[in-house]
Amino acid sequence: MDFTPTEEQTAAQGLAAQIFGDLATHERLAATGTGTDTELWKELCASGLAAAVEEIGLLGLVLLLEEQGRATAQVPFAVTCVYGLLAVAEHGTDEQRERLLPTLRDGTAVATGAFPARDGLRADGEGRLSGSVPYVPWLRDAALVLVADADRELWIVRTADPGVAVTPVETTAPWSAARLVLDRAPGERLGGPEGRTGTGTGTNSATGTAAYEAVLAASRTAFAGLQAGVCAGSLARAVAHTTTREQFGRPLSTNQGVLLRAADAHMDTEAIRVTAYEAAWRHDKGLPYAAQALTAAWWASEAGKRVVHAGQHLHGGTGADLDHPVHRHFLWGRQLDAYLGCGSEVLEELGQLLVKEGSQ
Repeated sequence: MDFTPTEEQTAAQGLAAQIFGDLATHERLAATGTGTDTELWKELCASGLAAAVEEIGLLGLVLLLEEQGRATAQVPFAVTCVYGLLAVAEHGTDEQRERLLPTLRDGTAVATGAFPARDGLRADGEGRLSGSVPYVPWLRDAALVLVADADRELWIVRTADPGVAVTPVETTAPWSAARLVLDRAPGERLGGPEGRTGTGTGTNSATGTAAYEAVLAASRTAFAGLQAGVCAGSLARAVAHTTTREQFGRPLSTNQGVLLRAADAHMDTEAIRVTAYEAAWRHDKGLPYAAQALTAAWWASEAGKRVVHAGQHLHGGTGADLDHPVHRHFLWGRQLDAYLGCGSEVLEELGQLLVKEGSQ
C-alpha cells in the first residue's frame, strides 16, 4: 500500500485548503446559520474541485473532505461527490453519465443520498417509489436524490417531480437536512432498467444490489475522511487554546493531564485518517474493500466521538460556549458518529462480513 498522494491529488488538496481557509471563517459560518454557504459552494465548483473528483478518485476525495472537515464548511460537497458524481460515473449507464454528470461537475445540480436503505421504502413495478426517510443531509439544496429501496436497488429521484415532498428538519450538525416523503414518485433506476451499471467494464462497476453495497462502502469511506478533518480541526483549536491559556503562571499545555488527553486525541485522529486512506486506496485500485470501509466507519464513529469531546473539554469553560468555533466541531463529530451506522452497528456488520468471508 502506498498512500502518497499523486501530484494531482496534492494540488487539489492544496486548493481546497486555500478556499476553505479563506471563505469558511467563523464569522461566515455564524452568519450562514443552519443553511448552506451558497457563495462558497459556487467558488468550490468554479475552481473545478467537484469535477476533479472523477480524476483523483476516492482517495483524492477523502483528502478534499479532510479540508472541509477542518473548517466545518457548510456545503454539499461530500454528498454531491459520493452520491452523485462517483455513483453515476461508476454505476450509471453511458446515457446517464452523459446527461447527469455535467451539471454535477459544475455545481448547478446538487445530489444527495437517502442512505442506508430502509425497509419501508418500496418501488412498484412501474418504477414509482413510496415511503419516507426521516432525514437526508443537504436535501434542501438537492435536485437529485439517490434512493435505496427495501430491496437495495438504487433509484435517482428528482426533488421537483410530483409525489416528492421535502420538509426541512434540523439535525445535530447544520447540514441543510430535510425529511423525504415519496408518494408514488417517479424513479430512474441507476444503471438502466435492468439495474446494470454502464458497460460493466469499470473496476468498480456492479449490478443490482451490489451497486448499493458499493455506494454505501464509498460513502462510509468518504465520510470517515470528513470526520478525520473535523477531528483534526477540533484538536488544532484545543492545542492553540492550551498553549496560550495560562493557569498558575504557565500554559495549560504543560499539565500532564492535558498532554495525555491531547495525545490520545491525536492518535485517534490518525487512526481515522489511515483507515479511511486504506479503504479509499483499495477502492481506487479496484480491490475488495468492504471490510476496510467498515473499519474506517467504526473508527470515525468511536474515535471521532472521543476526539470532539476531548477538544471541547480541553477548552475548559470556554468549550461550553455554544458560539465558540470548537462547538461546531463537536456538533459535526456527533452527527458523523451516527450517520451511516453508529459504532456498534458497524462493528456487528463487520463481524458478519468476516464470518461470511471466512466460510467461503
